[in-house]
Amino acid sequence: MLLHVPDLLTPDQVADLRRRLADAPWVDGRATVGGQGAQVKRNRQLDEFSPVGQELGRTVLQALLANPLYMSAALPLRHMPPLFNCYEGGEHYGLHVDGAIRSVPGTTLQMRTDLSCTLFLAGPHEYDGGELEIVDTYGTHEVKLPAGDLVLYPSGSLHRVHPVTRGARVASFFWVQSLVRDTARRRTLFELDQNIQALREQVGDNAAVLGLTGHYHNLVRAWSEV
Repeated sequence: MLLHVPDLLTPDQVADLRRRLADAPWVDGRATVGGQGAQVKRNRQLDEFSPVGQELGRTVLQALLANPLYMSAALPLRHMPPLFNCYEGGEHYGLHVDGAIRSVPGTTLQMRTDLSCTLFLAGPHEYDGGELEIVDTYGTHEVKLPAGDLVLYPSGSLHRVHPVTRGARVASFFWVQSLVRDTARRRTLFELDQNIQALREQVGDNAAVLGLTGHYHNLVRAWSEV
């Protein structure tokens, strides 16, 4: 499931992140990928132990946990601390699949990457190229969102970032281990939850809505890994 989460960050939050990132030191983006990814990745990012990056990552995580649409879709169990990258001057990331398991920086914890996220911090008018291309069973999708918006998609999807030919594409990216491993089950839960919320808006918490809510939580209980 590919999902657009609008307005995850406010314009003021985006402006503050951009201001802080403008003064931060960038390193070669190949530092955080394996041998295959290093062959096709050409960009820069903040070091994963950068104090500025860690602080800004906490801002992103707080926004995620407060966003009902994101929480409904991702059902997060663990988050990889958000990283930050920049593409300009022809930089790109060729077609690849994200690694299935990642080590959480600074810990002995490993996590499964069920979902990949890109949070756009530069608006489409600020750069040419730089589309995030995602390939799934429904075809190929090019994503280029307003600053502050996020796209969420299965980590097993082939994807790439097209060369940036003007300006700079600045973004945050990270991975999520979901409570529900299976993509189809996660989509079913998301659609059920969205329909329950729509019904609640229309009719309130009547017996039918409460019954559906109970079914939703029983499915989460049956399918979750905790």
